[in-house]
Amino acid sequence: MIKDSVLKFLKLDNLIQNLTGFVETKVELMKLEIKEDLAKGLSRVAVFIVVAFTFVLFIVFFSVALAFKLGESMGTFGGFAVVAAFYLLLAIVTFLSRETIFNKLEKELGEIMTKKKK
Repeated sequence: MIKDSVLKFLKLDNLIQNLTGFVETKVELMKLEIKEDLAKGLSRVAVFIVVAFTFVLFIVFFSVALAFKLGESMGTFGGFAVVAAFYLLLAIVTFLSRETIFNKLEKELGEIMTKKKK
């Protein structure tokens, strides 16, 4: 009771109500911004997954077609062996250069993150 009287006397009750409303509004705004960023991120991930899946299907079917085409001149096993050897070589090169790839990706992602925050 005394507190209310002092606040009314000093006209701080309106100031406190406005400050409380401001903080609540700011929290709601932050929630909406987080939801918006999450929705954008999820939509980008979904599109990336669809594109990646389609690209993987392309690679698989192209590899099978190439193996059959090579198999016409080398025999079926030879065609598939050549395609498999190419992928094995690609995997070995990727494995051996993984640190370089990780460092480049980390640097690029770091730059993207700092650009977004500005």
